[in-house]
Amino acid sequence: MNLQSNDFELFSVPLQFVQDRMQLDARWKELQHEAHPDKFAAQGPAAQRLAMQWSVRINEAYQRLKDPLRRASYLCELHGVPINAENNTAMPGDFLMQQMEWREALDAADSLEELNEIALEGKLTGNNLLLKIEQLLDAEKDFVKAAQQVRSLMFVERFVDGVNDRIDLMQP
Repeated sequence: MNLQSNDFELFSVPLQFVQDRMQLDARWKELQHEAHPDKFAAQGPAAQRLAMQWSVRINEAYQRLKDPLRRASYLCELHGVPINAENNTAMPGDFLMQQMEWREALDAADSLEELNEIALEGKLTGNNLLLKIEQLLDAEKDFVKAAQQVRSLMFVERFVDGVNDRIDLMQP
């Protein structure tokens, strides 16, 4: 294992958006087994600390690779296009209009059925954005456009999370 490796190299998977989750899970278990601090107990505290650092690094990489949004962000960053969601909030006009409509619908919603419909629409939009991101990253290699879609997906996921929180509050 090399500390300079990116997550994809560390996990020996292709540098692409589409990943096999079962392969990621299996590789995570292998890497954790290799780096487990208990295996280095006889080599002393320094070796155990290094193993612990590797274990943390493996877990961080796994969390990034298994989550589609985090994986897409990471791919953009690896290709020189940071997401900068906190600084770059520019969105296409039609996307902003959709968000305003959702907010208005959410403000007007007073039943679980209405909230569930809004959440479903948000989830479908999120799924469509993931498909666009996959196309932009893996087929077109357009990391600038992919980064814009990633920022949009971040917004949609936050919105859906908010709707789900409201649903949770309404349920007995």
